[in-house]
Amino acid sequence: MAFAPTSQQGILHHYSARLVAFEHTRTTPTAASAPKDTLLFIAGLTDGLLTVPYSTLLAQALPPSYTLTQVLLSSSYLGWGTSSLGKDCAEIAQCVAYLKEKKPGGKVVLMGHSTGCQDAMHYLVGPDAKARPPIEGAIIQASVSDREAMVELLPVYEESVKAAKDLVRAGQAEELLPFSVTGGFLGTPICARRWLSLASPEKDGEDDYFSSDLEDEQLQNTFGRLPARSPLCILYSESDEYVPEFVDREAVVNRWMEFVRLGVGVVDEKHSGLLKDATHSLNGNPAEVVQDLIKRVVGFLQRLENGELERGSKALNNQPSL
Repeated sequence: MAFAPTSQQGILHHYSARLVAFEHTRTTPTAASAPKDTLLFIAGLTDGLLTVPYSTLLAQALPPSYTLTQVLLSSSYLGWGTSSLGKDCAEIAQCVAYLKEKKPGGKVVLMGHSTGCQDAMHYLVGPDAKARPPIEGAIIQASVSDREAMVELLPVYEESVKAAKDLVRAGQAEELLPFSVTGGFLGTPICARRWLSLASPEKDGEDDYFSSDLEDEQLQNTFGRLPARSPLCILYSESDEYVPEFVDREAVVNRWMEFVRLGVGVVDEKHSGLLKDATHSLNGNPAEVVQDLIKRVVGFLQRLENGELERGSKALNNQPSL
């Protein structure tokens, strides 16, 4: 899909000294009618405001009580190469706290796209998760393994891992790797620490939440530790170009859901699953593919609103899939 210049109506929230979040609006809100609930959208590597095409369409289709707000982080655009999930989550927590104060009584649901999925998971189960402002739910879309994608697509993977390890051993974890070593990966300057987090050669990188070969114990410590107060919806792109052919996409999603069920968390099995024919960001996908995503997101938010995803509810125990 070719880029076409456009404008977008909304509200720019200055939630931190050097960071903002953009709230999409459908009409000019008033104090009496402004939606109080927020779908807080977290995009992926190299993304910034409005760079994920489907987000603007999704914003117009949300339930009346919701608006879509995209958070801008210091890792946005090219900043991710020297950032971390922990730093992202500290900034997301600031934004969540701001929104909770700005809209008293309103829900905040995180929606991660690509590496934003790692942020959503890290927010809920990573270090200091219990100290962060609570959220009412999370959606992960295009939750791919950076390691598996890099091994598949990056000829310099082994060389780059060795160079990064050498820098870390020399006490230079924050030094930037040469583009000749990283293959100019996504056109971004990347430090040795973040490279190893993404490349995860020992399968223990901070970013390694979604690889298909993770051990049961690792998934127990992530999906198995999701809090019941924050139900999860998994939207996995069936034709994601960053997922290697050997990965059984449906089996991966089912395995994640099983670990949520074995823990105390809640997963919306009705709306979770594969997005048929969807690519990573749905860019250029047919309208029916985008509408499938929108239908699932809206359905998940409605189930949250109706209390159908509370652990022990009758609706939760009877979840036919779409």
